[in-house]
Amino acid sequence: MTALKDTSASAQPAATYAARVQKIVTPLGLEAWLVEDYAVPMLAFDFAFKGGSSQDPKGKAGVAHMLSGLLDEGAGPYDSDAFHRALDDKAVEISFHESHDNFSGQMKTLSRHMDAAFELARVAICEPRLEVESIERVRSQIVAGHKHDAQDPNSLAAKAFRIAAFGDHPYGRPTKGDLDTIPAITRDDLVAFHRAALARDNLKIAAVGAIDAARLAALIDKTFGALPAKSAVVDAPEITPAFGAKPTIIDVDVPQTTIRFGLPGVPRHDPDYMAAVVLNHILGGGSFSARLFKEVREKRGLAYSVYSQLMNRDHSAQFIGGTSTKNERAAESLAVIQEEIDKLLTDGPGEDELEKAKKYLIGSYALRFDTSTKIAGHLVAMQTDGYPVEFLDARNGLVAAVAMADVNRIARRLFEGKPLLVAAAGRPEGF
Repeated sequence: MTALKDTSASAQPAATYAARVQKIVTPLGLEAWLVEDYAVPMLAFDFAFKGGSSQDPKGKAGVAHMLSGLLDEGAGPYDSDAFHRALDDKAVEISFHESHDNFSGQMKTLSRHMDAAFELARVAICEPRLEVESIERVRSQIVAGHKHDAQDPNSLAAKAFRIAAFGDHPYGRPTKGDLDTIPAITRDDLVAFHRAALARDNLKIAAVGAIDAARLAALIDKTFGALPAKSAVVDAPEITPAFGAKPTIIDVDVPQTTIRFGLPGVPRHDPDYMAAVVLNHILGGGSFSARLFKEVREKRGLAYSVYSQLMNRDHSAQFIGGTSTKNERAAESLAVIQEEIDKLLTDGPGEDELEKAKKYLIGSYALRFDTSTKIAGHLVAMQTDGYPVEFLDARNGLVAAVAMADVNRIARRLFEGKPLLVAAAGRPEGF
């Protein structure tokens, strides 16, 4: 289902996105972004509460994650089995997720089952049972996943890198907890998180599909109206991630080394942010066209994949990347990555590279809007990231305006005088 049309390939500018979004305010004062589309009788409904796993009590990382797995395990008049039968009977999809900064949910339903879908969402959000049996079942599932991750080089490298970058800051803690913290979480912890984080004043909402503003407003108030008016979320402190320390190596008896690397990044509302997006696409974000892909995989055959990306949270910004390679070629792979970063710093990209990167970033933007589910998710992400609806139309113009001087400036800002922070899992030779 396509709800927003991109006309950038035609003679017209792509100025249709924001015009399709209605900003509505419910009688209870809740704001939602709505895109009406009756082409298919369905609705995609996304929402997020500010305050995710960064709100977990110290020593009990994983509370938000465990709660996300419990909201559909019995709620209101339904036990766990009855709740899932009710979802299946109406072909309703409801899921919950957490990140460091947000606790989010998604719902997808046919129009004819809309009232039933919102009622199921209401009881899951406002009246979760959090029964002991369900808690222990979800706990055991999470613990089983952690036991697997304890032998997985990707998970081990990511964990070591996160701790090296953020230390004891909430961003240094695992969103899913670990084998030490998950057993310590109690039902009281889950209830306390629910009470503190799920409130009406920190709620962002988007809906896409066959519904009008009046009906959506009524359903939103019915769904979220019983939640507290004010949250008790405490913002995490601002933090600049570390860089340049001695590499952290986790010894794992496997033939390949998994490498994570990074530096402080660029905040998402910084004037240079879009230049950083373009620079990252040239370096390692552009898949087959990226310099790292060409140098690490195509020319030298060091790894199957290699990437870089910008990782932005509400209170920190990071440039990160990674690859996996044979133990005996780990040092060579990292050296090639550093060499490509140094080349961009000293020489900058070519004009052709810059133009191709901008064309790709502009042209691929429409792929974020080719289904109702993608659109709803993107609209909620914009709200949690602090962007106005007008950014939908402004974004491609900001990419097009990035000049060579901007890319060179942000390369100096990101890379100059900052050795990479590196974490690796395996048995790398030469580190």
